[in-house]
Amino acid sequence: MFYLLISVSIIFFIIHVALLLTSFPQSQLARTRYFYSHLTLWITGIIVFVLALLYSGSGRSSFLDYFDSTTKKVIILGFTAALSLVAHSIVKFVVVPMLGKNHS
Repeated sequence: MFYLLISVSIIFFIIHVALLLTSFPQSQLARTRYFYSHLTLWITGIIVFVLALLYSGSGRSSFLDYFDSTTKKVIILGFTAALSLVAHSIVKFVVVPMLGKNHS
């Protein structure tokens, strides 16, 4: 189960990056693809959170062993939320206006 969850989280993160990079075809925002990009990022964060719940302190991963308290585990979700918010803000306030200028 440990390696399966790690593999699934890596796959979802790769899908996230692929969807994000393809969310701007022909200088336009593909909203559905962009939404799924955020969704896959959140799924990745949740899987890492579950990994920390199940395996922190077990000695299987020094990375996961760091998340030995509830506060540290919640940081995973907070980091995911912050990353999502920053990425969305960059797209909303920088990328989309730049795409609009290119169409003018």
